[in-house]
Parts: sequence; structure tokens; C-alpha cells
Amino acid sequence: MQNSAPLKSIIPQIRLRESNGILDDHIDHLMTLAGIIQRPALVRGMILTALKAGTEDCQGVDLKIMNTTLKEMRYTAKVFSSYPNKRKVTVFGSARTPAHNPEYQLAKAFGKSLAESGYMVITGGGPGIMQAVNEGAGSDHSFGVNIRLPWEDAPNDVVKGNPRSINYKYFFNRKLAFLKEAHAVAIFPGGFGTHDEAMETLTLLQTGKLPPLPLLLMDRPGGTYWMRWHAFVTEALLADGYISDTDLSFFKMAADPDEALDHITRFYKNYHSLRYVQKRLVLRLNRELTPDHVQRLRQAFADILLPGGTIVPSAALPEECNETEILAYPRLLVDFDLKNFSRLRMLIDQINA
Repeated sequence: MQNSAPLKSIIPQIRLRESNGILDDHIDHLMTLAGIIQRPALVRGMILTALKAGTEDCQGVDLKIMNTTLKEMRYTAKVFSSYPNKRKVTVFGSARTPAHNPEYQLAKAFGKSLAESGYMVITGGGPGIMQAVNEGAGSDHSFGVNIRLPWEDAPNDVVKGNPRSINYKYFFNRKLAFLKEAHAVAIFPGGFGTHDEAMETLTLLQTGKLPPLPLLLMDRPGGTYWMRWHAFVTEALLADGYISDTDLSFFKMAADPDEALDHITRFYKNYHSLRYVQKRLVLRLNRELTPDHVQRLRQAFADILLPGGTIVPSAALPEECNETEILAYPRLLVDFDLKNFSRLRMLIDQINA
């Protein structure tokens, strides 16, 4: 390929959504040299974004963050891509919980129950509650997404050396791995970090940035940790109008591994997954609902439908043709208002009822 003139003189400005002339030809050539590129349009956009960032950052700090972020996200995707059909439960909790504490033993028993039921667990890969869950589930059923800290950067002995152990520089990449891959979340007592993870999970559920999933607040039998937290939520946040009463449906408190596991299992009793097709909500189900059941859902959840909207059974839509493993699953098409996500969670509960 001939370079007759410097690219800068030919292309005064890199454009992300329009033709870039000779630069597009060079990118095409680069991708051809690299071999088989999955989803070339997306890769082209990433290359253009990187080039554009390189023309804008004079100090280099932002480029370092972008570079590390992309590398961490790429490796995360590689690790988790080997387990696409395994349901996973993310567990948060204090790194300071000693092994003799009841919470530690509860977390260990919970991890064991999850593994025996076919789930894999995702923890922060550190000590305390994280290690307890990994111990219970065992190395073969565990992911450890560890964060590098000034005083502690080694994963616990269960996930150390495990091909499913990932070390992160940035918390935001680690948080993405925790929640993007989760089919359920369980949170044990902990400090600032645990509350950060709990509140972020609730925020993402409330805003619809995280698909509906079971969120369990776990405490030892007779423990009051989450009861006191619940009192704050209801007496301050709810009473002062900062949240709605339906937002309390996002979580459930549990003090027993079997109770927690049953809550997760029931969530997926008939509900399978969801996606949006042109802003219309598609709920994929394990079994078709009866006409009477669908009619009851229309009546009970008319408040979250668009004006004139409805809920109707459906087969897979043409836009879902790439998801071949679930094409045969029945669907419900919901004219959802895209804002009442706590009520959407209640709708899913009624689908499973």
C-alpha cells in the first residue's frame, strides 16, 4: 500500500461516523493483516476512537487510563467467554471477616450450595467473605476478580493461579465484571466497599442499566446488620421520598443458604432473560403462559405500559435470529414505559408465580 503523502495532510480531522478517506483503507489493510476480525465494524470504531484520542491528549494521562481500561476489559471478556451458559452469582462482603465468624461460615456454606446446584461464583478474590465463598464453591467453580491495592494485591489461595483469576488496576473495570456477568448478587455484611457495591447494584437495577436479577442481603441467623440498614432505607430514603416503596422489591434478606438459593432458583423458574428490540421489551420465557395468565398481567401491570400499550405472547423476533440457542423459547412483548423497573421486577415475579 503506497503512502504518497502524510495522513495528517490528507485527513484534517478524524470522524467517527463518516468516511475518513485513505485512513479507512489503511484500517482495512491493518485488519486484514491481523487475520480474522470478529465484528469488524466495531473494531474499526475502536481503532478510530483510539486514533482520535491520540490527537487530543497532550499530557498522556488520559491515554494511559484508556489503554489500561481496554486491556483489562479485553482480558475479562476472554476469561468469561469460556463460560457463556453457566449461571453465575456475584458475592460481596467484608475482607476483614475472620474464619471463625458465623458470617464466614454462612458464606462458605452458601458457596458450597451454589456449586452443588450448578452455579459458579464471582468474588473479589480477596480474604474474608470472598475467600469463604470461594472455599465453599471450590476452585473449579470460582472466579476471582481481584483489585491491586497498595497494601494487598494477592488473590486468596483458592483462586490464586486459577485461570479464572483476574487482577485489576481500576475499580470501575472490576465492578463491570462483577455485575455484567452476574445472574444473581448476594451481599454479606461489610464496610465502605461493600456498601458501595450494594448501592451501585441497587442504582443500576433502579435505572434499568442492569437487567433484573435476584439481590440477596445475607446475614447470620439472628444478625441485625441488614435490618439496621433496612431501617435507615425506610426511615430516611423512603420516608423523605428519595425512593419509592416499590424499590424495596429489588432486594430480599436471607439468613440461610437454602433460602437464598431457593430465591435465586425461583427467579429463573419461568423467566429466562430479556432484551430490547427498538425500545420494545422482549421477555424470554422457559414455558408459554396461558391466555388467562397473560390477561392478568395486562391488568395488574397496566401502570407500567405506554399509553395504548399491551402485553402479548410472541415467538422470537427477526432481530433475535443470532441467538440461536434460545430461538424456540416463547416470548412476551411488553410495551414497557422504560422507567418503572421496580414494577418490572414485580412483573417477572408474577411470571414465575
